[in-house]
Amino acid sequence: MDGGDALEISVIASLDEVSAEEWDRCADPGAAPGARPRDPFTTHRFLKALEDSRSVGRGTGWQPRHLVARLGGRVVAAMPLYAKGHSQGEYVFDHAWAHAYERAGGDYYPKLQGAVPFTPATGRRFLVGPDLPRETGIAALTQGAVQVADQAGVSSLHVTFCEDEEWEAGGEMGLLQRTGQQFHWVNRGYADFDAFLASLSSRKRKTMRRERAEAQENVEIRALTGGAIEPEHWEWFWRFYQDTGARKWGRPYLTREFFDRAHEALRDDALLVLAYRAGRPVAGALNFIGRETLYGRYWGCTEHHPCLHFELCYYQAIEFAIDEGLARVEAGAQGEHKLARGYLPVETRSLHWIADGGFRRAVEDYLEAERRMVREENALLSEHSPFRKADLTETPEEHD
Repeated sequence: MDGGDALEISVIASLDEVSAEEWDRCADPGAAPGARPRDPFTTHRFLKALEDSRSVGRGTGWQPRHLVARLGGRVVAAMPLYAKGHSQGEYVFDHAWAHAYERAGGDYYPKLQGAVPFTPATGRRFLVGPDLPRETGIAALTQGAVQVADQAGVSSLHVTFCEDEEWEAGGEMGLLQRTGQQFHWVNRGYADFDAFLASLSSRKRKTMRRERAEAQENVEIRALTGGAIEPEHWEWFWRFYQDTGARKWGRPYLTREFFDRAHEALRDDALLVLAYRAGRPVAGALNFIGRETLYGRYWGCTEHHPCLHFELCYYQAIEFAIDEGLARVEAGAQGEHKLARGYLPVETRSLHWIADGGFRRAVEDYLEAERRMVREENALLSEHSPFRKADLTETPEEHD
């Protein structure tokens, strides 16, 4: 870095203000041309699809306020950042914080959220390109985000599902550290799905085989990616997504147009698993593919079939990961039922800045107890793993 260059951080209201090449160079520095993205969710094309489809923006409670750092006019770092008018679509729950803050007479909203909307997947939140030391970029973006929050007079800043390195750096800079729980499947070099089954206890192995047989009894399952995904497939999946969204969230987070944008720009990043009965799709699961990880995102159905949810969301994902040589499957938020399907508990990370000193100290005490509770619960759950003890020679954390 030239000593005369000054790092300039600005806020942009849309990804239209930065080119895909500039943004992706920060999101995935050193990526080979044409390679799968390390994290499909922080790519320019994914975040822009959310904006262009109006899944985020005016009226959604997710207003883009992305940070961009420039050095000598070049974009060298960036951060997906949003002004939030509620706490929906985050999966790191702070509703109790909001209620307590408002009972004390404060306005919790708006707040700032460093995140990928509607996406509880761990990934880089401080996107630092190859022209800047990573630790320098993380520090600059952290300081910039806090400054933006402070100047805007918002109650708080939250950076959710960040990576361990970022979590540690943020903690050293005074941000509050929070942990959560998810269940991830780890590929221990399995040759095929049968090899994975062989690593399980006899009882769990029989259960999985029975569930897969029941799920596949009356349906045909097709796993589609890239050019094999046609517009009609997105139309069917939209129906499934609407059903799940209406039941879980009251209304779907993603608009119908998002799936049109996905067809245009995200097909190579997507794995769409559909179940057909009598030639018509009746259920589907949407995954996104990273360089090392398969990310399970959405599921839905128009007919109930025994164990079909397990098959489409968990077992098909494991098979794809093994076939493609991926290191892990992240199956989304929550769900202790995943443990019996070979997904083990791991800790997720988030960082928090709170403007009010008294409220910050109260939250800090709470987070200390919560971190201990999450650690103890994960250890207890791991003792009930479906794997044979001899096959648990390493933990998921050792792959991080």
